[in-house]
Amino acid sequence: MPSRPAPFVSCLWLLRTAALSRSTSSAPQRYSHRILASPVGASPPPRVSAAVSPLVRPVAAGFALFSMAAASSATSVHDFTVKDASGKDVDLSTYKGKVLLIVNVASQCGLTNSNYTELSQLYEKYKDQGFEILAFPCNQFGGQEPGTNEEIVQFACTRFKAEYPIFDKVDVNGDNTAPIYKFLKSSKGGLFGDNIKWNFSKFLVDKEGRVVERYAPTTSPLSIEKDIKKLLGSS
Repeated sequence: MPSRPAPFVSCLWLLRTAALSRSTSSAPQRYSHRILASPVGASPPPRVSAAVSPLVRPVAAGFALFSMAAASSATSVHDFTVKDASGKDVDLSTYKGKVLLIVNVASQCGLTNSNYTELSQLYEKYKDQGFEILAFPCNQFGGQEPGTNEEIVQFACTRFKAEYPIFDKVDVNGDNTAPIYKFLKSSKGGLFGDNIKWNFSKFLVDKEGRVVERYAPTTSPLSIEKDIKKLLGSS
């Protein structure tokens, strides 16, 4: 029976950690800000410009190009490291040998109830056969995932009994697209272009980390059960 990867973080663990954090930080911190008056007749302090230094722009551009190059040179989902909901690095190579369903999730979408419900059903049915769901919250579609990571995890765990990993909130389109999503989109373009169209777009990944299928947001998780079973090798 396949074991779960080491970085798997259970909902119960995250909720307990959040509760402990709140209890230990309940006492408000006070900060003292002293305003020092300038001597009479003294020249006012120089203004600090908020404009971005021209030296910084090439660095930012270089980082973006590096991110794009890293995504384009990758050959597998297993080549990436992402952040979990608590901010820790997760090496996706730990999911080698697993069939993955990668989904960008949101808590306030019209598709939330049906997708979260069916995702939990799929996970419960196939988690012991080598199947994992990787959920990436995203707030780019109608601002429908505005909460903190802690709030998102609590919502998914308490309302839908989600036991699969929920990762750090990411962008899936635009200049700040997470490298893993650049790779997913370049591996399987959509019907009307590569961009993710809405919440709950889905990518099915085989045991070698290759993207084998992409599904629209309106495709129900249970409707792709047959594809999951095929990759798992189950009848």
